[in-house]
Amino acid sequence: MLTLPLAFQAEGQWWKLTEEAEKERSKGMLLLTSEVQIEATTAINQMYNFHFPEAEREFNYLKVKYPNHPLPDFLLGLMQWWKIVPNTGNEVYDEHLIEYMDSSIDKAEKIWDETENPEAAFFMAAAYGFKGRLHAERKNWTRATLAAKNALKYLEYSRNFADFSPELMFGDGLYNYYYHFIKQNFPLLRPVLWLFPKANKMQGVAQLEKVSYQAFYTRTEARYFLLQIYAMENMTDKSYDLAKYTHENYPDNPFFHRYHARAAFIVGRMDEAMEQSKAILNRIAQHQVGYEAVSGRYASYILGYYQLYVYKNRPEAKQYFQQCMDFSKQTDSFESGYYWASVLGLARISYQENDFDKTVDYCKEVLDKAEKKSAQHIEAKKLLAEAKKARRKRR
Repeated sequence: MLTLPLAFQAEGQWWKLTEEAEKERSKGMLLLTSEVQIEATTAINQMYNFHFPEAEREFNYLKVKYPNHPLPDFLLGLMQWWKIVPNTGNEVYDEHLIEYMDSSIDKAEKIWDETENPEAAFFMAAAYGFKGRLHAERKNWTRATLAAKNALKYLEYSRNFADFSPELMFGDGLYNYYYHFIKQNFPLLRPVLWLFPKANKMQGVAQLEKVSYQAFYTRTEARYFLLQIYAMENMTDKSYDLAKYTHENYPDNPFFHRYHARAAFIVGRMDEAMEQSKAILNRIAQHQVGYEAVSGRYASYILGYYQLYVYKNRPEAKQYFQQCMDFSKQTDSFESGYYWASVLGLARISYQENDFDKTVDYCKEVLDKAEKKSAQHIEAKKLLAEAKKARRKRR
């Protein structure tokens, strides 16, 4: 009869030893706790796959379970950001994002003041980083600069804990790349850069690539940025491989979906680009979460391009180019290259159909909206002269 109590006692000691080992492994930090990583992983994957109600339930469960920890509020704020991602002009979720990030910062500050726990510094760096990201998107440059300075300050505090190194590398990579991106593309902000240390652009790309397969919490965020960086740097093969991979892992994420279609188009995988573009338009028609006019602009232009230049099907091409223009108007995206190219496509079709008045109108629209050094502007100028000449001859 003594064996039963002894068995329970031994089992109790085993669980106690397991808990102690887990505390030792995680250094008392929630981010490194196996239980939390397992709980958060499913919800985070739901979020990136645009299954927001399921993700929100789990994030709120974590908030009830850990009411004083910054993690749940940060994740809820991150979810607001991903609601914005398909169309960054959408400001509906801005207020909620800022509220959640401020709440995460407040809780992290309290922990930091009491213990100087590097986990708290990590959350402050991340939350300030997302606030800066949103303010930059809204062109609130002063707020973006202040948020960025705070993010970098707490990033430095986090460095004392080596176990966070893959996650911290995410912030370093973004900083190293976008320091030079801002310098090249935003001349008005160059005077502000003296407030920040120098950076190495290609090192930033390499760091983000490491994060994309080494980090636990920030790997998908790194992939989100790498997709855009590869596109800007004309790294077409890398762009295609990553876009296909992220779409396959998160098939209901419209941002990854449209990058897959775009990358396949650029590398010349016509059947794949057409298949993905048609799928995007079908999902928009079905009002699937996150699928809207920006993704539609990508998809309709790609399909219009193939119909005109490969299949020589002018009626189909005309329909898709017009659809691209309609999507562009819904989001006021008249500076988009896809918009200019669609208008120019319609101009070419009108010229082929001897409708020179329409050709002239379309060309003037391209000349009015496209950048003067762009291929579309140059082509429109040439086609306009030809259309005017043809119209004079006919009269």
